[in-house]
Amino acid sequence: MLRVLTLSTLYPDLSRPGFGAFVERQTSRLAAHPGVEVKVVAAFAVPALGLGRFHPLYRDLLMLPRRERWNGLDVLRVPFPTLPKLGGRINPWSLTNRLVPMLDRLRGEFPFDVIDAEFFYPDGPAAVALGRRYGVPVSIKARGSDIHLWGGVPACRPKIVAAGQGAAGMLAVSAALREDMIALGLPGERIRVHHTGVDQAMFHPRDRTAAKAAFAVDGPLVVSAGNLIPLKGHALLIEAMAALPGVSLLIAGRGPEQPALAAQIAAAGLEDRVRLLGALPHDQLPGLFAAGDVMALPSSSEGLANVWVEALACGTPIVITDVGGARELVDRPAAGRLVARTPEGIAEGIRSVLADPKPQAEVAETAKRFTWERNSEALYEHLKGLADNAPPRSP
Repeated sequence: MLRVLTLSTLYPDLSRPGFGAFVERQTSRLAAHPGVEVKVVAAFAVPALGLGRFHPLYRDLLMLPRRERWNGLDVLRVPFPTLPKLGGRINPWSLTNRLVPMLDRLRGEFPFDVIDAEFFYPDGPAAVALGRRYGVPVSIKARGSDIHLWGGVPACRPKIVAAGQGAAGMLAVSAALREDMIALGLPGERIRVHHTGVDQAMFHPRDRTAAKAAFAVDGPLVVSAGNLIPLKGHALLIEAMAALPGVSLLIAGRGPEQPALAAQIAAAGLEDRVRLLGALPHDQLPGLFAAGDVMALPSSSEGLANVWVEALACGTPIVITDVGGARELVDRPAAGRLVARTPEGIAEGIRSVLADPKPQAEVAETAKRFTWERNSEALYEHLKGLADNAPPRSP
């Protein structure tokens, strides 16, 4: 039996059902593997000194049960204190200190063989410290912003490098991200590319006209999904719509940019063609992606975004910037276009795809290699190998 402790600061809960859903899907598939037992530590930062109880978001988080069965998995929800502006520097230390008493107790009922950290920062440094304490190997998975954002912060970069050097193994969601990790100073011989999966039974081509009708759209349609934050480039995408008369845009997601994006749509007079849908449950995304003639996401940074693969699996080509693992997906015309991160470049990419539509089945073929079965088997082999090759534990 392989006992895996999954540690993640990205994990869904009642207040944020779509937050880190890709981590939940991967973990659920691993837990279903014969001979594997998994427990999840879903940690989340809250303002120190009890200030979180005055903010609606943190108040909802603090009201979550500390342990629950969540979609079939045993999930321990652990708040750890952080400080404004200093959080990036202290979060690994704060997270570690908060987890030690809980894991000291958990070890009695669940003597885990390996720690699987599902985000590089602050999860990775904390996981390595915990791995040393409990004498177990640690794997850290890099997803994109954890390396590109936190790796660029002078106070955090040394902690990321030290964690990578202390981990028994690492995973990267794309070959491009692996190269970025090596450039940061992480040992390449310990980094394995681990592509995401997609539920091909859920995300598949369907009648596009009917899918559009469900959103009250007729005519060319661009769809997008992601957190409403500057990194995702939704403001650039909305600006590009001015150069695409007759084309509609639907954006699914929530985040701090929502008011500014709504104001931008109104100021540009695009209310009749551009709509913010808010956050959609994951099971509604297949209908959205299948409705689109194009899925566009002009991010400034990514590892290999799940929504890229999910849209392709629905037979919808993608228009994305040349970041992260973009070239690992857009490797043929049917998959879409790589574009400059400007309104003009985005508009030209969308216009090019609309002018040369490919059969949905041909587009969906580009995502066939991304399955949760393949993802789960690779993760099992990786973690089992780390556990089998770990030095014997001290009595």
